[in-house]
Amino acid sequence: MADSSPPSLTSPDRRRCLRLLGGLLLGGVLGLGPPPLAARLDQAQLRTSMRREYGQEGVAVLEEWLALLDRLRGADRQDQLREVNAFFNRRVRWLEDPQVWQREDYWATPLETLGRGAGDCEDYTIAKYVTLRQLEVPEAMLRLIYVRARIGRSRITQAHMVLGYYATPGGEPLVLDNLVPDITPAGARTDLDPLFSFNGSGLWAGGSSRSRADPVARLSRWRSVIDRMRRQGFIQGG
Repeated sequence: MADSSPPSLTSPDRRRCLRLLGGLLLGGVLGLGPPPLAARLDQAQLRTSMRREYGQEGVAVLEEWLALLDRLRGADRQDQLREVNAFFNRRVRWLEDPQVWQREDYWATPLETLGRGAGDCEDYTIAKYVTLRQLEVPEAMLRLIYVRARIGRSRITQAHMVLGYYATPGGEPLVLDNLVPDITPAGARTDLDPLFSFNGSGLWAGGSSRSRADPVARLSRWRSVIDRMRRQGFIQGG
């Protein structure tokens, strides 16, 4: 997935780009609607789905996640961010999709990621997003951000996804990432160049015009994740 690097953004430019990310909301055009991911979980259905697909070992991991939700409900927001980020970074082994799913680009639900115990950047990001929404972090404060990440000294770039937390509208987000264990302000992540972002309400296009990332194609995978989550029990009565 590596290619030649787009022009690098300075820290002020990166903060500004991640803050506004193109300023173009395409949610209405794409027919996106906000899924009720903060709705009450159907825990019985989740356990049934996990047991069917991943056995009792998977159910044990699911119980750890449910316990995390119970412990963090009503907690300080910074504690929620830190513990959710650490939980998935610790519990999930990074592997590429062909190794986990025998597919080139598969976006997993949190149940699938926990059941396999492995995933790539999209899987970490989706799991963190869904968990924070279950903790009633407002939709407007969270965006899944597609970026180009410059890896190592070679400066080769790779497609990557992180979760952005926006404490205030238009402010500089904090970045939750599986590559870097600490949650950091966007301006400190000089290795990331943002391309577009989205959540359950819409898509914000922006970033490098040289990107080969297709937001619309990737949102079809996002819709598939939402549909599978409904069947698995993330949305009671879904």
